[in-house]
Amino acid sequence: MVSPVKMTLGLRTYRRLAASAGPLFRLILKRRTLQGKENPDRVTEKQGFASAVRPEGPLVWLHGASVGESLSMLPLIETLSEARPDLRFLVTTGTLTSAELMDERLPTSACHQFVPLDHPRYWDRFFAHWRPDLAVIIESELWPNMIMGCATHDIPLVLANARLSEKSATSWGRVRRSIEQLLSSFDLVLAQDERSAARLSALRADPVETPGNLKSDAQPLPADSAILQDLRAQIGDRPCWIAASTHEGEEALVGRVHLELRKEFPELLTILAPRHPTRGAAVACEMVELGLSVAQRSKSDAIAEDTNVYLADTLGEMGLLFQLVPIAFIGGSFVDIGGHNPLEAARLDTAILFGPHMFNFEEAASLLLDAGAAVQVATEVEATERLTTWLSAPAEANLAAKRGKEVVSGSTHVAERITQKLLPLLPKTATPKAAKPKAGQ
Repeated sequence: MVSPVKMTLGLRTYRRLAASAGPLFRLILKRRTLQGKENPDRVTEKQGFASAVRPEGPLVWLHGASVGESLSMLPLIETLSEARPDLRFLVTTGTLTSAELMDERLPTSACHQFVPLDHPRYWDRFFAHWRPDLAVIIESELWPNMIMGCATHDIPLVLANARLSEKSATSWGRVRRSIEQLLSSFDLVLAQDERSAARLSALRADPVETPGNLKSDAQPLPADSAILQDLRAQIGDRPCWIAASTHEGEEALVGRVHLELRKEFPELLTILAPRHPTRGAAVACEMVELGLSVAQRSKSDAIAEDTNVYLADTLGEMGLLFQLVPIAFIGGSFVDIGGHNPLEAARLDTAILFGPHMFNFEEAASLLLDAGAAVQVATEVEATERLTTWLSAPAEANLAAKRGKEVVSGSTHVAERITQKLLPLLPKTATPKAAKPKAGQ
């Protein structure tokens, strides 16, 4: 029999609302598909319908929201495979970009599926098909029906590389009984830093351990060497910087900064890589309205002598783009997003600049700031001034880049430590878990 899970009033209310939202979820998926935000051939995966066969043997399910989380899984899959060659892996994420990257980079022992929306019936389908022997949620994806589904089906559940910002902890604190029940569903919580561990413990997560940040073990983002050489030839010796993973509101700031910088650096090239490439057309229009000449990568535009902004509105090319520049601004940090992973840029020899909002990566940001590898600015004027300094003194920017490389150099063996925590939760035999009957059968 499937075990019933007692729920707080808040979680029961959430579950009833989610269960009644099927028509709304279908409408959302249809609209997103028409907008090019979902893969039409695989959109039913988000309703819990599998598009792949469950492999034989013990299955580890790892879930992360998007690109950063999915990339951080790769060293963990590698170390788990070394310890238990019989393991097979299911990776779920929510975005097209992460799906494309996983299709390219997952080993043959793993497959990718899109994560279902948080509807109870969708999760029933998911668990009935995949029957994972262990569930590992990466960072902060705390969807109630997903978590309660694991508890109902007696699946060992781990929150790995867990992070909880002060802002998120405050928000969860408003529904304290519900978050306490969700966190109590985890057999183990592995925080990526001490601050997150303290916040999770304050919300009654137990046990909480701190093996480190999986992203410290990540390999440098890949790049096609031929394309890299071609783009370097197009740029030549022009001064250049990148604004990476920007969000709405930040692109206009980047355009204004470029206008100020070109007063001193008339040949300046700004590479602009929106976090969501589907916004490329809108961002291009925004730059043109500022009086800037734009070359759009998604249209295969070449970088001409009069190109001011090279709009990199493509998927999975940050490894290529970071290697083109000596300086990287990390987006999501001038808006209330919380920033993106600065370690990816540090691995590829760039000096790093970010705005005031880096609460999603406070530990990584602190490490880079303390090492002199990054500079945090509070205003557009300060950003312009710092870029002016680094563009005027390349040796200073190179020194910051060198310090960043030292921060991220070498494996910190986080994946190995997490693997040792996960292994005792796995079945000792290679026999796959049998399908469970539905309640009432």
